[in-house]
Amino acid sequence: MFTGFIGVLPLHAKPDDDIIPLVGTRYLTAWEFPVLAVLGLLVVGGLYLWGVRTLTKRGDKWPIARTISFVGLGLGSIAVATFSFLGVYDTVLFWAHMIQHMLLNMIAPVFLVAGAPATLALRTLPKRPRGWLLTVLHSWFAKVLLFPPLTTGLMVASPFILYSSGWYELTLRNDFHHDALHLYLVTLGCLFFFPLLGVDPVPIRMPYPIRILLFLLTMPFHAFLGVTIMGSSRLIAEDWYLAFERSWGLSPLEDQSWAGGLMWATGDITMFFAMSAIFIQWIKESNREARRMDRALDLADAREAGRRRLGYDDTSNEPRPQGDRDDPKE
Repeated sequence: MFTGFIGVLPLHAKPDDDIIPLVGTRYLTAWEFPVLAVLGLLVVGGLYLWGVRTLTKRGDKWPIARTISFVGLGLGSIAVATFSFLGVYDTVLFWAHMIQHMLLNMIAPVFLVAGAPATLALRTLPKRPRGWLLTVLHSWFAKVLLFPPLTTGLMVASPFILYSSGWYELTLRNDFHHDALHLYLVTLGCLFFFPLLGVDPVPIRMPYPIRILLFLLTMPFHAFLGVTIMGSSRLIAEDWYLAFERSWGLSPLEDQSWAGGLMWATGDITMFFAMSAIFIQWIKESNREARRMDRALDLADAREAGRRRLGYDDTSNEPRPQGDRDDPKE
């Protein structure tokens, strides 16, 4: 499909390229590995695994589920979106781009955030870098950047702006803007899910009902946009897609209809599972709080019983006056 199998940056198909049809085994064999993108994922994954190894070497435990979530599912989702046929054909087929979009913006960030990378860094970094990270997490900049209503607004508005303006077509025609869009989608998704999932320490901790409300607010907007794209008779980036003059695969209009349906379904499914995780966290935290209160009450009762056995007054820590005691001789 392209002049080289391995390049420094991702290669994006253009209408004048010799495009190999995406049929049959091509779904499994169409992989490309741009050097910088591969190195970026390897560095991030290597740093995370180094942190886990540092903890285990000193005898501390780190949940294996978090490692699988961050490295296997989070970075793995980014790799599939970038290196598989989705990345190879993301400028040729709108539906392939839409799966890539949802992987980068809604699926990979959930797993990355669930891996608690900030907590891992705080437990493994030396004293000075750990202090710098804490300063950043509690700074006004982090409070603004991770302010849930702001990130929710961006999460809702970004796809509308992307597909209703010239922004999307610009990313198809310009390689820099194409790669920048991928980075933006992952970053925005992490900023959105970071405070709502609440696995790592955050500058603003939202009550669970507010978190669920913010999730609920995003669902109808993604569904509405997906249905709008699915039912539109006007092609998005029409000149670009028609220029390929494909004789294989879905027609451009069918391609767009599939893309809208994928956005609708994937967005709702992702938000459903994310909200389920929030409900589970809420229940677990409520149970922990109930157990803590039970222990506190049991301890208070035990102390009170001890004071009574020692002859202390019920409302003070002073022993009862001798005259107040019952004298069996009287």
